[in-house]
This record gives sequence, structure tokens and C-alpha cells, in this order.
Amino acid sequence: MPSGDHARYPAHAANTVQAPRFEVDPLWPKPLPNHWILGSAIGVTVDADDHVWIIHRSSATLANNEKPLELKTGDCCIGAPPVLEFDQAGNLLRHWGGPGQGYEWPESNHGITVDHKGNVWIGGNGGPDSHLLKFTKDGKFLMQIGKPGQSKGSNAPDQLGRPAHMELDAGANELYVADGYGNRRVIVFDADTGAFKRMWGAFGNAPVDLYNCPPPSINSVPPGDGPPQFSIVHAIRVSEDGLVYLADRENRRVQVFTIDGKFVKQLVKGDIPFARDLALSPDPGQQFLYVGGGAELVVVDRKTLEIVESIKGAGVLGGGHQMATDSKGNIYTAQTNHGLQKLAFKGMSPQSK
Repeated sequence: MPSGDHARYPAHAANTVQAPRFEVDPLWPKPLPNHWILGSAIGVTVDADDHVWIIHRSSATLANNEKPLELKTGDCCIGAPPVLEFDQAGNLLRHWGGPGQGYEWPESNHGITVDHKGNVWIGGNGGPDSHLLKFTKDGKFLMQIGKPGQSKGSNAPDQLGRPAHMELDAGANELYVADGYGNRRVIVFDADTGAFKRMWGAFGNAPVDLYNCPPPSINSVPPGDGPPQFSIVHAIRVSEDGLVYLADRENRRVQVFTIDGKFVKQLVKGDIPFARDLALSPDPGQQFLYVGGGAELVVVDRKTLEIVESIKGAGVLGGGHQMATDSKGNIYTAQTNHGLQKLAFKGMSPQSK
């Protein structure tokens, strides 16, 4: 998680819980230079300098004759490079990405994270995207894990299956992958060498690929603990006290594990779209887990998994596709075809228990 000054999140009072408050920052980010336009904003992360990195599906790298989301007349506008770095004020600092020498760029950009050493990791959820890429902040290629078009299922240690999201455990120098759209597991690699470390599936069991499980209803999921396998492993976070939080999107649940993959507990919210993206509050105890889905961001007490509050309305674009927090407590969401949004942290307010 980002270093720097921590936002202050008071402990629970006797009959109330202090919940974080947010306001939409309508001026973030600033317009892009060079007549660039943003494609589908698909991933977001925050580095140790509180710079915000996003990956989007630029018209310059779209596959299968996709059209850019924003069309202009004439020659005024072109798609921005797929990787963009912004400062806190929303100014564009760096930009790069796309096909190059020595690596295979994803067919469909998806996750992005910046590790504790300043390296940028990128994944993809296109049909052949069974790999991850590692770059410097300037876009110099460093390493590739896996090869495109060679997915071997959820028990293969050397290939991925349309990975959705990545998270670094700085202390152990390990890369956790929500793998993902094709596979149904968490997989962990050494962040320097790319060597396989371990993996697990739903409830901490060995990963399984049971494709005969029907998807949940558009309105709700059945009551109970849910299926024995993941269904679109979409986001992953590792807390500083050694717990792994996994967003199992289509099953509308967040599952919690130890770093060794032992199942701890879960939160299921089957009545609405839930568990699309995750972020941790930046206070020393990481008191809150933010869970995005549908029209809202749900604020969850991380230790108890009790829902404290939801963030919605008043200009909030919704739960987002991916999200991240900075050291000041602000939340950034990548909203696919709705662009980017910053929710500025405005302190705490009591909520009835």
C-alpha cells in the first residue's frame, strides 16, 4: 500500500461506528494533452508517491476492430497511450504502453499495480491472455510470466488464465494474482524471478474448473455459502496483518484467507451486484475494506466483515470496475466507459450500529 501520511480513522464508539465520508472531486483528472482521449478505463493503482496509475483500452491498441469509446469528428482526437500516470492534482506525468520488442502486449488490457520497488505490472483478460508483464515506471520491459494462448487450466503453475488483478506483498516480495476470467484461483509468484510459489481456489481448497455450474441470476444469488469454485476472480488485496481479500465477482462474495491460502471467512451480498473491486483504507490498522459493485461502494469493517455504510448518490458514478486508495484516504475508481473518478476523503462521521 502507499507510504506517507495516514488518514485518521477513529476506533468504534460504544453505540456508533465512525464511517469515512467522501465527496466527488469533479476536477480530477485534468484534461489529457495532445488531443488524446481516454478509452475504457479498466484498471487503477496508486504508487508510494501517491501517484495514480491507470490502464485503459486505448484506440491505439484495441483488438478485433473495436471502436474507441469516445468518437470525434475530423482529425482532432486520438487514443492516449494505454498506461497513464497522474499526480494528486490530476496532471498527467507519464504515458507509455502497447506492443513492443521482447514481450506480448495483452489483447485486452485489464489489471495494473505498482509494486514497492516501483515496477509496474499489467495483465489482460482477452481470450489468449494467459500471461503478466512487468515494466519499469518508464515503460522498460523487465519480465513476462506465462505465454499468451497457452492457458492450461486452474492447476497450471506456469500459465495464467485471463488474469484480472494483481497485488504485491512487499514484506515477502510476492505477487498475488486474481486469476481470473478464465481460471478460478489465487496464484502467487516470486516478484523478482516469476517463480511459482503456491495457489488455491474457493474456500482454500485446490482450484477446480467446474464449467457446468450455472451463473447466478441477474437479480440475486442463491442463499448459503455459494459454489465450491470461484466465478470471475476479479480483485485481490493483501492486508498488512497478513490476510488476503478476494473479490469473487459473479458469486457476489468476498472471501478472506491467510497468506498460505487457509480460508478464514466470507461476506456474501447476493441481492445486488457485489464484489467487483476492492481497496483497503490507509490507516495503520486498515480498519475498512471498500467493496465496489453496481451503483455503490460498500464500506466494510475489515475485522468483522460487517457493512458499515455505502457510498452512493451525489455524483458517485458507482462501484467501479477497479479501485485504489492513496495515503490520504482518497479513493480512485476506474469506471470503464464512464472514465475515472476521485472520491476525496472528508473525515469521519458517526453511523448508527
